[in-house]
Amino acid sequence: MQQNGRIIKVAGPLIVAENMGDCKMYDVVRVSDERLIGEIIELRGDKASIQVYEETSGLGVGENVYSTGFPLSVELGPGLIESIFDGIQRPLNVIRKNFGDRIGRGIDVASLDHSKIWEFEPKVKTGDKVVAGDVVGTVQENTVISHKIMVPNGVSGTVVEVKRGSYTIDDTVAVLDTDKGRQEITMVQRWPVRKGRPYKTKLSPTMPMVTGQRVIDTLFPVAKGGVAAVPGPFGSGKTVVQHQLAKWADADIIVYVGCGERGNEMTDVLNEFPELVDPKTGEALMKRTVLIANTSDMPVAAREASIYTGITIAEYFRDMGYNVAIMADSTSRWAEALREMSGRLEEMPGEEGYPAYLSSRLAEFYERAGMVKVMGKEDKLGSITAIGAVSPPGGDLSEPVSQGTLRIVKVFWGLSASLAYRRHFPAIDWLISYSLYADKLGDWFAENVNVEWNALRNDAVRILQDEASLDEIVRLVGMDALSPADRLTMEVAKSLREDYLHQNAFHEIDTYASLQKQYLMLKLIIDSHKLGNKALQKDVDIEDILELPVREKIGRSKYIEENNLAAFDAIEKQLNNEISALISKGEL
Repeated sequence: MQQNGRIIKVAGPLIVAENMGDCKMYDVVRVSDERLIGEIIELRGDKASIQVYEETSGLGVGENVYSTGFPLSVELGPGLIESIFDGIQRPLNVIRKNFGDRIGRGIDVASLDHSKIWEFEPKVKTGDKVVAGDVVGTVQENTVISHKIMVPNGVSGTVVEVKRGSYTIDDTVAVLDTDKGRQEITMVQRWPVRKGRPYKTKLSPTMPMVTGQRVIDTLFPVAKGGVAAVPGPFGSGKTVVQHQLAKWADADIIVYVGCGERGNEMTDVLNEFPELVDPKTGEALMKRTVLIANTSDMPVAAREASIYTGITIAEYFRDMGYNVAIMADSTSRWAEALREMSGRLEEMPGEEGYPAYLSSRLAEFYERAGMVKVMGKEDKLGSITAIGAVSPPGGDLSEPVSQGTLRIVKVFWGLSASLAYRRHFPAIDWLISYSLYADKLGDWFAENVNVEWNALRNDAVRILQDEASLDEIVRLVGMDALSPADRLTMEVAKSLREDYLHQNAFHEIDTYASLQKQYLMLKLIIDSHKLGNKALQKDVDIEDILELPVREKIGRSKYIEENNLAAFDAIEKQLNNEISALISKGEL
């Protein structure tokens, strides 16, 4: 590490140093003899503007700045899973163990444990030709995740040595003969966070990421490799939605980025995830999770880096062929960090003081998601599904971060404060939300769940929209002014809202619903509407239809266990019998 320059200006997390002409943009530097970590974000001649990721109080003009000569990078290797990092990949559990409950200034801790021994199992043999992305061996990181050790980017050649055994991540596990000579392969790589990792081809998403949340899977599905936004005002349940997705989403790896949110919310994640049981493996959910905790009381500059740290770790696991889901909570706090740094750089502000390049930075983040053919000789697929929470002030979706996000993402789960106040969770408003993947995924649902899926979904959407129109009439002149058919529509819509779309995250059974259970529940409700209309056409009184005993069973069908789905057949049979009895009675 060489001394480059001296501080000539201090403005909060931004400092300006001179004699920095030998440095490059985004080089990491150490500021003062306290070795505060920073990153060069602007160069003008030999003057560099440095974004410091730690508290800068006490810094003065004339103090030294030391350059590392490398961009802000993350360590990638065994030990990532189950780890808890801050925004610049410092392991919080190690810091707490060595330095106490408070993160002091200038702490320099390795991101991964370089002394831990791992069992390396080779997957290639001497004489094999390998290229970048090929798996040379595996490490069983825990009982759930097999960590694949890959040939680094830009390297290819012939294996001349590969060794099974117990090693640290710095030990050589394979040696390649390349065009540039012998290349030693270790179990750790470093990668700059602002540069996307390479892949062969990006593919159009064709299958959903199943979440077990009915309002999402049925009405507004997100594809594996897709991008989604969860905007909503304070208290509408953004964090609850992301927690549910992290717990239940059909993903191999979860990367959860707490970017500038309140410390108590991140504490809930840190306390809950080690105790939650993963329904797919029976193990703790943390065994397939990486947490990045950068809360609101940490330096604002580190919020910007935390998003890139998270997406780079997600890309690394995607390169192994895993399906990864990354939750960013929230991109609004990340954008606020951009705004603060842009202001200190005295750049021309855009709308509401955000930098003019806000939309392009949002796009750069979200476009790193996707379903891809990963590097290597084999045709392996991997995916990153990116889900970003947006926290618009007062729920105003016209503000720049919300608008910039909506122009990019394909799924919009708009949260409603009024639904949240009525204790309707998830508080996703079905009248303003949308999914541009719904039609594209229709064939998958028809093939893998039931051919009736798309028709039932369309019926449910139509009934909910009809309810919104009829609700205005009810408010003006009352329910009695509606025709029997419209009253039935209102009752079925109420059943859709309260029995189907409402889901209790704290109920052991209702917290997750498989696609088959969702189909059977939705079919019951839609059939009750169709059969009810059929009875009305036979002059059956609407009150008799609304008082059918089977309606209570339909409402409680959400509590039927996954191993007892045959119970739906009995309810369906009872519904048909009771409607048929009403029709027969009317004809007599």
